[in-house]
Amino acid sequence: QVQLVESGGGLVQPGGSLRLSCAASGRTFSRYVMCWYRQAPGKQRELVTTITSGGSTNYADSVKGRFTISRDNAKNTVYLQMNSLKPEDTAVYYCYCNALGTSFWGQGTQVTVSS
Repeated sequence: QVQLVESGGGLVQPGGSLRLSCAASGRTFSRYVMCWYRQAPGKQRELVTTITSGGSTNYADSVKGRFTISRDNAKNTVYLQMNSLKPEDTAVYYCYCNALGTSFWGQGTQVTVSS
């Protein structure tokens, strides 16, 4: 069982920045594929970005060049740095983990981009 705890969400003005964190339990965090998903009101949950155990990353076209995913295996934590935020980035952001074939989700953290 892997527990994921997100933090760092909040209200930010358009053009601003936020950094989300996701702390994971487990002794084999370095082997996990970690992702961030988001779900806006009335929309389906969508994949935002992925980082593999080897550090390879992928991003949705809508966030390329603005968001950066990273991981600190010593701290069992994955981060999402979000810059140049837009109102359309408003959503609940979820941390997701594929731990050797088993999926786990965090509880989500709200990000609201509004003036």
